[in-house]
Amino acid sequence: MSNLANKKKIVIDPITRIEGHLRAEVEVDDNGIVQEAWVSGQLFRGIETILKGRDPRDAGLMAGRICGVCTNSHFRGAITCVEDAYSIEIPKNADIIRDLMAMALFIQDHVVHFYHLHSLDFADVTSALKADAKTATKEAPKYTKNPYRNSVAHYENVLAKLTKFVESGKLGPFANAYWGHCEYRLSPEQNLIIISHYLDALKFQTEISKAVAIFGGKTPHPQSLVVGGVTSVADMLNPQRLNDYLFIMKEAKEFVERAYLADMKLISKVYRGEIKAGIGRANGNFMCVGGYEFEGERRLFCNGVVYGHDFANIEEFDPSKVTEEVDRAWYDENDEICYTDLNEDGTLKTEKNDDKYSWIKAPRYDGKTVETGPLARVLVSYHKGNDLIKSFVDEFLKDTDLDVMDLSTTVGRNAARAIESLYICEYIFKLVSRLIQNIKYYDTDTWAKYDFEKLPKSTKGAAFLEVPRGVLVHLVEVDDAKIKNYSVMAPTTWNATPKNLDGLRGAYEEALIGISVADREKPLEVLRIIHSFDPCLACAVHIIDTKGKELSRYKIKTI
Repeated sequence: MSNLANKKKIVIDPITRIEGHLRAEVEVDDNGIVQEAWVSGQLFRGIETILKGRDPRDAGLMAGRICGVCTNSHFRGAITCVEDAYSIEIPKNADIIRDLMAMALFIQDHVVHFYHLHSLDFADVTSALKADAKTATKEAPKYTKNPYRNSVAHYENVLAKLTKFVESGKLGPFANAYWGHCEYRLSPEQNLIIISHYLDALKFQTEISKAVAIFGGKTPHPQSLVVGGVTSVADMLNPQRLNDYLFIMKEAKEFVERAYLADMKLISKVYRGEIKAGIGRANGNFMCVGGYEFEGERRLFCNGVVYGHDFANIEEFDPSKVTEEVDRAWYDENDEICYTDLNEDGTLKTEKNDDKYSWIKAPRYDGKTVETGPLARVLVSYHKGNDLIKSFVDEFLKDTDLDVMDLSTTVGRNAARAIESLYICEYIFKLVSRLIQNIKYYDTDTWAKYDFEKLPKSTKGAAFLEVPRGVLVHLVEVDDAKIKNYSVMAPTTWNATPKNLDGLRGAYEEALIGISVADREKPLEVLRIIHSFDPCLACAVHIIDTKGKELSRYKIKTI
């Protein structure tokens, strides 16, 4: 990571431990308080261009390559929007199998995000080396009744591994961090507990990937999703395959309960002051499209839009209010790349209201910037009285002595992911039970038959899905049975939007305003906030038609 600090700006480029390339510039006053922020996507992507002229049934195979992490999400988004274009209703079993893959991905993504991409913003490895293993075994039960691998032998083994890393000089993922920074607040033993789970999560992510692969054929880039349903009928009908999936998810649930959620309670208590101060809070605009059928009309996530934390007035999501701008992204009026170089001092060109400074597009909902993701889902669903979620949120808040509003912070954003992971674990087992019941009563359909030659030659479709990082939108326009236009708005596109001519900050930039940076050469506070959103720049940057302000009007189809 290279930092460039001049008289007014702190520049972090690249921001590491994320997917893709992201740059952040913050302008601070003499007291180190952030007055303005610019977050810039530095990776150009043109997947939609590749899709033009292709058979729409092949969209998933290529859209799934948008990202190496969100492969299943983009694959499903592409397949779903093509099905919407042709009004193809898929069998219930296919929907369940798609959900089982998606739910496993949610848990994998959340656990990997916290431990391997974000936990080192809170846990200091050098402090952990000073920990006493026996004391750590007494600390862990403060956050859960049955701590994960809580033994003196385990912690001593972790300490030996960490010591070996340091002595070898090959720190790997623990290199180039701001160890010893004044913003690290955990005790040596608390650091050791979280670092031990960091190492445990390496095996965890390998195992849970197998759950996705059981129905996806492989992961990343599953191959079982097709327009009309899924191809993994043999896996669905094999009791051993279903049992393998259930076993993996049972193990995952234990880790989420005994390690992940417990660690979030630990961090929430230690960083209580920052939480109550609202550190990392954006503008309070949240958007969810809802989805994942549970029983009849019930959904795992509720849809809704909130402005300024006004949860007493939650609007229903309306896809016709979605627009997209590129006035401050690196494109011109002819849809061509219009990259502007940096200033001589290495900073972005941001002095003028129309200076371009990002490859990321500027989506707006009803003209406003919104935050999407686990925090938005939890807050909207909770305030709409979703009984599938409410008890999990209430229990976490009770155990940490926090209020619902406290979740709208950097630490709270992480807590929302952990809470979401736990109730998804509960949902998964009931979903498998529904699948088994269908099979028991001889419902084994996994694909809706259609004749492509008889389908409309010109049509358009849309998919609005909730995926691990937030709201994912896939839009397709078909002409003469070929893809004419394709557009993607990923969760990071919403959260990392540039200001555009309206001057509105996106969630990343808004969350940085007003924070205090203790050491301009080590801006840990900036990294901590940005990482809390789980940026994915590979997903965020694409080519679009820059001439249309309103994308179009679509019939919404949520999962």
